Amino acid sequence: MKRTLFRLTMLILLGLTFASIFNFSSQDGQTSSGLSRKVARKIIDVFPYTKNLNEKTKTKIVERSQPIIRKGAHLSIYTLVGILIMSFISTYKLHLKYKFSISILVGLIYAISDEIHQSFTPGRTASPIDVGIDTCGVFLGIIIVLIIISVYKALTEHKIEEVK
Repeated sequence: MKRTLFRLTMLILLGLTFASIFNFSSQDGQTSSGLSRKVARKIIDVFPYTKNLNEKTKTKIVERSQPIIRKGAHLSIYTLVGILIMSFISTYKLHLKYKFSISILVGLIYAISDEIHQSFTPGRTASPIDVGIDTCGVFLGIIIVLIIISVYKALTEHKIEEVK
């Protein structure tokens, strides 16, 4: 029962994450750029080294930091995708290479489909570089889950040995 509930939770969260990605990709170029600018501006206004700069300098930093913000967004949301997929797949008794392969493949297919979808959005283009960044994010998410599972197993095995 616990496993079924966990799987269902992971699938729901993955579906919501995919819906969020789809929503971001549906934004036209101007809206998407505006969101990146807002995020960059908030960071600049809070960061101690940049918050007291003059307006002209802040504007330059915002414009130059946009690509970093955008690529960081790709990496981070697809890291979440990797975490959710691998968490779901890890509940099945499969060899690690299959768990890893399925997780990467699902993330890669969604990244490709997302870029194709984005190419039909006004002011947006499809980018193979973004697919690569997205796939790196999925890979990072998978590694995070594998580390968590390894630590959990080590801790539970250690507790079992203490009881003996």
